[in-house]
Amino acid sequence: MTVDTQPAPRFPDPRDFGFTVLDEAEIPAELTALVGQVRSLVDAVAHTEAGPEALERARAAAAEATAALGGERRAIGAMVRHTRPDGGAEYGTVTNIVAGPTNPAAPPLRLERDGDGLRGEVVLGGVYQGPPGLVHGGWIAALLDQALGSAANAAGVPCLTAKLDVDYRDPTPLNVPLHITARVTGAERRKVFVSAEIRHNGEVTAEGTAIMVRIPLPG
Repeated sequence: MTVDTQPAPRFPDPRDFGFTVLDEAEIPAELTALVGQVRSLVDAVAHTEAGPEALERARAAAAEATAALGGERRAIGAMVRHTRPDGGAEYGTVTNIVAGPTNPAAPPLRLERDGDGLRGEVVLGGVYQGPPGLVHGGWIAALLDQALGSAANAAGVPCLTAKLDVDYRDPTPLNVPLHITARVTGAERRKVFVSAEIRHNGEVTAEGTAIMVRIPLPG
C-alpha cells in the first residue's frame, strides 16, 4: 500500500532535533543481558513468598547492583537507530516504556516489517496483570499505541498520537504468545490513519485505530 504523505520530505534524523542517537549495535550485549535479568527479577519480586531473611538478602543485593550502575546516566530522549535490511533506518526512544531496548519495564516486544505493515509477537507475564490471569487493559492500549506509531514511523511518517480508540473484543490472557499487527490505512494533510490488532490463537482480542499527526520537520 502506498500512502500519500504529501508533503513527503526525507525521514528526519533525530539529531536534527538535538537528540542523542546511537546505533542498535552500540547497545552492549552485557546491558541487554542485564535488562533481561532485571525483568526476571521484577517478576520474581512481584510473585515471591520468600521469608524475611531471603527478602533482606535480595534487597541488599539489589541495592549493591543499583550502586554499581551509578554515575553517568543516559540523556532523557536518547534515541536508538535500527537499520533495516534495505539500508533504511527507523528510530525509537532507548528507554521507551513499551519497546525500549534498555528499559526492563518494557515487555520484550520487537515489531518487524511484514508486507505493508508491521508484525510482532510478545508474551506478557504476571507483572502485566489486571484481572486475574488477564493482561491489564492499560497495557493492551499501550501495546496498540506503540504498534500504531511504529507503523507510521516505518512508513516514513514520523507522528505523534492525536486520537486513540481501543476496542477490547475479548479478554487477553497472560503467559501466551500474542501476535500484534499494524498498518497505515490512509493520510490527509498532516493526519495519518493507522490500525492495529492483538491476536491470540488467531482470534482478535483487541484492536485499535488512531489518528496520528505528523511531526513538522526542521527547516
